[in-house]
Amino acid sequence: MIATLALSALLAAPPAVETAGDLAVRVLAEPPVVLTVPPATVIDVKDEKLGKLPPFNTDKNAGGWTRGKGLPGVARQETTSRFALDPASVRIKAADGTVFVRGTDYDFDSEWGTVGRLPGGAITANTAVLADYRHGQTRLDAVVLDAAGTPKIIAGPPSMTLAAMPAIPDGSKLLATVWFNGHIVGPGAGAFMLLPVTETAFPEPPQARPTAAEKLLPKTLAKLRSGEKLRFLAWGDSVTACGYIPNDQRWQAQFVARLKERFPKANIELISNGWGGRNTDSFLHEPPGSQFNYAETVLGAKPDLVVSEFVNDAWMDPPTVEQRYNRFLTDFNAIGAEWCILGPHYVRPDWMGLTTERDCDEDPRPYVKGIRAFAAKHNVAMADTSARWGRLWRQGIPYSSYFCNAINHPDGRGMKLFADALMALFPPE
Repeated sequence: MIATLALSALLAAPPAVETAGDLAVRVLAEPPVVLTVPPATVIDVKDEKLGKLPPFNTDKNAGGWTRGKGLPGVARQETTSRFALDPASVRIKAADGTVFVRGTDYDFDSEWGTVGRLPGGAITANTAVLADYRHGQTRLDAVVLDAAGTPKIIAGPPSMTLAAMPAIPDGSKLLATVWFNGHIVGPGAGAFMLLPVTETAFPEPPQARPTAAEKLLPKTLAKLRSGEKLRFLAWGDSVTACGYIPNDQRWQAQFVARLKERFPKANIELISNGWGGRNTDSFLHEPPGSQFNYAETVLGAKPDLVVSEFVNDAWMDPPTVEQRYNRFLTDFNAIGAEWCILGPHYVRPDWMGLTTERDCDEDPRPYVKGIRAFAAKHNVAMADTSARWGRLWRQGIPYSSYFCNAINHPDGRGMKLFADALMALFPPE
């Protein structure tokens, strides 16, 4: 029976939580309490109608999510989930129950769960197949003290993507979260990551006076205050194009809505120019007449304010940022536009050189160091979104739970962090 803590414990510093085994956590109260964590969620799929298979891409250098048809159980927006599939469980069958042979009739990417037919095999372009397989799901559980001071675990709803925090009853105190990343093979398969809650929100630093907008975006601020039309260009990659979520959830739409709340006279014309899978070099190399030609669709839009978002520029080191971004600064100054660099969000941990989604406050990417240095050196406004993503774990939130795909596409909650970073530049009217 779980011991009940004294109610005074709720008024003091909340007790710490630590792992206590493969499926247990310990609340370091007086006395300590060990809670059993529900095991990782695993789904068995039988006789799923998969339909016709495309040819399997045998190029092992191709992105695993692109090598064939994604098994529906591991499918996410645009991609599938890595390591969520149990490769030993896969059976591809005909409608009559005939089991096809992997390596002869079909093949699949074991990490990403994409399957396709092989030339010369029994599966033709017109063969509709069924699939059996086993896969994991993500889940975010909450470790709480309830209103009576009793430690409990509240299991969250399992999901392949966008794992949500479970509802926390009124009067309860959230101590930590338990994160299952959905891996059934590979790193951390079946294990959980414990995220002690040390912050309830991003710790906003004291706002400087004058504010960044007053110093670096004075024309923008004047138009917001006066009601004169402000032409705002959101320029970026797929995170700016973001056709995968409703328009009002996109960072630029959230930013505009919040500017209008803060500046009631604001008259903002939003122009979005996002190109999925591309970076700033891509725009520079597009020929005249292209919908993404830099001179015509960025400079030619005659914006008053440019906010650039390019997580796909993260290949750059600081010297490259200094060289490339100097051109943009010169060009924007020439057309009288003010510029704000929107720092990138966090992406797949292995792409960032991270091994975990906790203890990751500092963004390790050279690009982020480069744009911070460039903005400071040239008096360019910068909204430091990555600083906010890096501290999500302190709120009990694994940052990848904000991804619609398995790589780098934020949902509306992730988009809000961009808008938060931008709004922090402006004075509280």
